[in-house]
Amino acid sequence: MTDLFDEIIVCSGCGRKMNKVIVIKNGFQIRAFQCDKCKKRIYHPGDIEEYKRFTQLKQRPFAVKLRMVGNSYTVSIPREIVDFMQEQEGMHQKFIRMQNEMVKVFFEEFGKISLRFTSPQEVSKDMTERNNEAEEENDANNLENNEEEDHNIQIKKKLKLRD
Repeated sequence: MTDLFDEIIVCSGCGRKMNKVIVIKNGFQIRAFQCDKCKKRIYHPGDIEEYKRFTQLKQRPFAVKLRMVGNSYTVSIPREIVDFMQEQEGMHQKFIRMQNEMVKVFFEEFGKISLRFTSPQEVSKDMTERNNEAEEENDANNLENNEEEDHNIQIKKKLKLRD
């Protein structure tokens, strides 16, 4: 059986040849054909099925245990999520490599922690970006504080001039 994406598709609305595109939806890649003239899209049926599985997994809450290992805590990733990630095109080998590499952990807000699978180079790059963002935020806070101090000094000078 040939794959839909290996064929030439003509738009039923305007009769033009449709172009292959990748649509990113919630971080998930879906192959599609799109007409440049009328913008009509035809999504790959296999990718739509995988996207449905992805949304079902995404919506499902998983209860996992938090365990103490040495001075750190660990959380297990449910097998269904790992299996889904391994099934995705190109993800199997990447996931095997990632098991021995870095996982970024972000403390996003109180009660919310997120994980991102990545290479050590990406971790280093992200840490540099986060440090730069923190420095910029500190600079902005310092600037606000300096402006407030300058304002207070001006008020004190005005009060001394009145006396």
